[in-house]
Amino acid sequence: MTITPDITLADGSLVTHGGVLLANVPDNVTLTVDSQSGVFLGVQALEKNCRHVFTLGVLEHLRFLCCFRFKLWWMTQRTGTCGSDVPLETQFLLVESKSSDEAIYTVFLPMVEGAFRSSLQGSAENELEICLESGDPAVVSLQGLHTLYIHSGSNPFQVLSDAMRAVKSHLQTFSLRTEKKLPGMLDWFGWCTWDAFYTDVSAAGVRNGLESLCAGGTPPRFLIIDDGWQSVAHDDPPGSVQQAETQVVTSGVQFAKRLTDIKENHKFQRNGESGLHHIVAEAKSEYNLKYIYVWHAVLGYWGGLQPGLYQAKLAYPSISPGLLQHQPDMAHDSLTLHGLGLVDPNHAFSFYNELHSYLASSGIDGVKVDVQSILETLGEGHGGRVQLTKKFYQALEASIARNFPDNGCIACMSHNTDGFYSSNKTAVVRASDDFWPADPASHTIHIASVAYNSLFLGEVMQPDWDMFQSLHPAAEYHAAARAVGGCGVYVSDKPGHHDFNLLKKLVLPDGSVLRAQLPGRPTRDCLFSDPTQDEKSILKIWNVNKHTGVIGAFNCQGAGWCKENKTYRIHDDSPMTVTGSIRACDVEFLDTVVAADWNGDAVVYSHRAGELVLLPKGTAIPVSLEHLKYEIFTIVPVKCISEDLVFAPIGLVNMFNSGGAITSLDYAVAETTNDGGGNAVTVKITVRGCGVFGAYSSKRPKSVTLESSGNLVFFYDSNTGFVKIDLGERGGELSIAM
Repeated sequence: MTITPDITLADGSLVTHGGVLLANVPDNVTLTVDSQSGVFLGVQALEKNCRHVFTLGVLEHLRFLCCFRFKLWWMTQRTGTCGSDVPLETQFLLVESKSSDEAIYTVFLPMVEGAFRSSLQGSAENELEICLESGDPAVVSLQGLHTLYIHSGSNPFQVLSDAMRAVKSHLQTFSLRTEKKLPGMLDWFGWCTWDAFYTDVSAAGVRNGLESLCAGGTPPRFLIIDDGWQSVAHDDPPGSVQQAETQVVTSGVQFAKRLTDIKENHKFQRNGESGLHHIVAEAKSEYNLKYIYVWHAVLGYWGGLQPGLYQAKLAYPSISPGLLQHQPDMAHDSLTLHGLGLVDPNHAFSFYNELHSYLASSGIDGVKVDVQSILETLGEGHGGRVQLTKKFYQALEASIARNFPDNGCIACMSHNTDGFYSSNKTAVVRASDDFWPADPASHTIHIASVAYNSLFLGEVMQPDWDMFQSLHPAAEYHAAARAVGGCGVYVSDKPGHHDFNLLKKLVLPDGSVLRAQLPGRPTRDCLFSDPTQDEKSILKIWNVNKHTGVIGAFNCQGAGWCKENKTYRIHDDSPMTVTGSIRACDVEFLDTVVAADWNGDAVVYSHRAGELVLLPKGTAIPVSLEHLKYEIFTIVPVKCISEDLVFAPIGLVNMFNSGGAITSLDYAVAETTNDGGGNAVTVKITVRGCGVFGAYSSKRPKSVTLESSGNLVFFYDSNTGFVKIDLGERGGELSIAM
């Protein structure tokens, strides 16, 4: 059943399909119907100001999920049932209501309108409020006509896609993920230098890391040279009192430094001269790297540019009051106290273009652009936060397009809608706060955050679920998440510190990865649960491949973001085992990867358990997971070839995302004159990768061949229908005669 949007405002109630979303809506709230069948809410103030907070109505007794900024740079998720549960700086809100017996999902998207950016928040009286702010005392307004977009329907994923399409059509300032060019590095295994060296990275360290990974049989084809390669300095001479004070302000000494030159520092030079192009050329020729990116901040470095460089002047951040409630330390942060060297916005393209053209001439293929949300704090005197962000994004994306033809850019520390709704070309965005190797409280939170944030971020960009370390105690947990995330796969291992057995579940011998087709997102039955702190829920993340579905199930219980202490905190030292179930319908849009005559039956392959189960339509299998444990389920719609022949290909069973190895699938049925009658059936499957290929068959295959290699030996379990075929060291076209 398809339900079309039906949202009205009458008699003080905002209603969708007969259910009240907001009660006691004030008279100064207006509703405008959008051409895409959603609605905009507007608000009217009594006097002009640069910051307004308006009440929209009372939200009660409805389950919701929201994504809010708990730091200047990052969002995370929260669930609740009333207005007081909605945090400050909420940028995405999904509410569940009922229409007869069917669930209705309504998405609330705070807008950017003119010079003002909006966010949602709740009051102690369960009122849903909207905050409008320009970030510049000189930029004021009396009203907002399109401050909040609302859309509803019966499929939450389709509702969000439809809503984002409508917002894009209205704003005309950004493009959707499906309209953008995805950079090629996403499909190749990568290595990032950050957790291996932090800012101590050097040319020798880069070589050692590449050598180490290649030697173990998981060759990276993508490299990020992170923070530490640039020419930077403090404003004051080394050893000065001012410099010493700066280093006490923040744990990251680099935060107080500024960019002094667009070229590399001494660690990447040769004989005192530019050496980046030599290092890049050698890395590509010796280690067969396809893509090399380098890191830089949106203003050059953490502290911006050295004053005078590209006409930069010191500017001091002004943090939004809402963010200061979440992150009060920003009031005393090094960036706030010592300012940033801000290039004149009218010269931003010149700066980016000179930097990027130099990098491109050295063989660099793209950039990871960090610290992006800082722009919102510098809007005073520049027309406000939205206008300043838009100018820098336009300049940045124009330079990327000119210098990096593969659209080589990763947006990082950028979870504000000022930038999100200014992103016309940038196609990859970091999905959450960092992978923190030394913080045991952060790992379950990380997996939950990337999944829930991807609901919102994934409509506009491909979420990047960040690096991890393959020898970390939580490495397998992180690796499994990357396998179902549809994201790039890259590690930050120190040279010589690798778990190659784990990496080979992600990386093929040629350095490519089996990346799923969509951003990984929570299954529908997980949208309004709290898998990190409710002590009962499993987090399930779904995705699709070309011919299969995949679900990652994770126990994320035991830790969360502490609102009081403003840090990640373990609240349960011994989290309980949690249970749940797996259904074929957990994979949204699974019917799009099979023929129209699919009857709803599927087979489920459990990666860790190594078990294969035939799952009739509407049934489920149980799953039980201990803390920090996971399971990956490959979900394959069955093909009913005849009354007694049912088949389903699983993929490479040694890989996390088994079904990602199947690039083509065809069933050839021919009449036969054999005495036995019936038809001769050949299943032809193109396989990318090597190892053991698995399939379900209700009958034992007659023979299996791999291109010109002749017959292959295979194993068949008549009890489960499990077919296992050893492909050896090569893939190709597999023919299974039935």
